Amino acid sequence: MEHSTEFLNNVDLLIEPRGRRRWSDTLKAQIVAETLVDGATVNGVTRRYDMRANQLSGWRRQAREGKLVLPAASGDDLGFASLVVREEVGVDPVPVGGTLDILWSDVTVRLDANTPTRRIMEIVRAMNAVP
Repeated sequence: MEHSTEFLNNVDLLIEPRGRRRWSDTLKAQIVAETLVDGATVNGVTRRYDMRANQLSGWRRQAREGKLVLPAASGDDLGFASLVVREEVGVDPVPVGGTLDILWSDVTVRLDANTPTRRIMEIVRAMNAVP
């Protein structure tokens, strides 16, 4: 029987000639996010995608380490953060090359002030995904 490479656009999954599957980072992140829904189990999600639990556990570890960026939370989970802007007299503006601190519970992530907005958003989303 002849095998062929098949690309499934709807799930971002590449099936190689010998049957090995290559998952896109987008699909990996979607699958990991499914395990974070209340009531979901790793075994239930792995059965749905016909995959091994240890593979999904590895992806979950990547997400915790910030190596896999999870999709944004659904609209129900969104909220607003307060922003306080005040003008201080006699304070020099932040020099280029300063730092930006993201405070999350008892964790502080210090970034270069020139960090692109897109990367900051990815970091915040990853921090939000960690239980």
